[in-house]
Amino acid sequence: MKRYFITGLLIWVPLVITAWVLSVIVSALDQSLHLLPEVLHPRSLFGFSIPGVGALLTLGMILLTGLLATNFIGQKLVGWWDKLLSRIPVVNSVYKAVKQVSDTLFAPNGNAFRKALLVQYPRQGTWTIAFLTGTPGGDIRNHLTGNYVSVYVPTTPNPTSGFFLMLPASDAIELDMTVDEALKYIISMGVVAPPPRPHIVHHT
Repeated sequence: MKRYFITGLLIWVPLVITAWVLSVIVSALDQSLHLLPEVLHPRSLFGFSIPGVGALLTLGMILLTGLLATNFIGQKLVGWWDKLLSRIPVVNSVYKAVKQVSDTLFAPNGNAFRKALLVQYPRQGTWTIAFLTGTPGGDIRNHLTGNYVSVYVPTTPNPTSGFFLMLPASDAIELDMTVDEALKYIISMGVVAPPPRPHIVHHT
């Protein structure tokens, strides 16, 4: 009975958690329906709510914004919008910081979060997985001798929190695994290991 119960649990737990996560995401995206007049809501049109309509609306808005921002007029509007927000106190600092991070993370030719690394943390002899975010910049580079890299060390099982470290590039070992595989390994606390590959050691 115990074996049957555990087998059933292993089947249902991932399904339930996946459904819950998708439900939370869809519910959050559905909030975009508030941008539409009440008469255009599914409840007003059909007499009942349709989950996911807001999510489709959100995705459509994102795609449309990207399409408009790629032409000449759209680029001018984005530039005007950036200048407007840069003149608003408090909003200016928050918007600029978030924009710099998002531009770095989502840039097609960027290196942020493109590599999984093996580093010693929080002490020598203890290893963990980190993600390359770039190289130290600003005045920091004037105080570091040699080749350094900036890395993000996520926590387990919640990788959205973690630690930002700057360490010698020679102390970071590049792993032959994708970022997705590394995230699964971290979230599962080492239970879901990536498939083995030929042993090749890289240094950043």
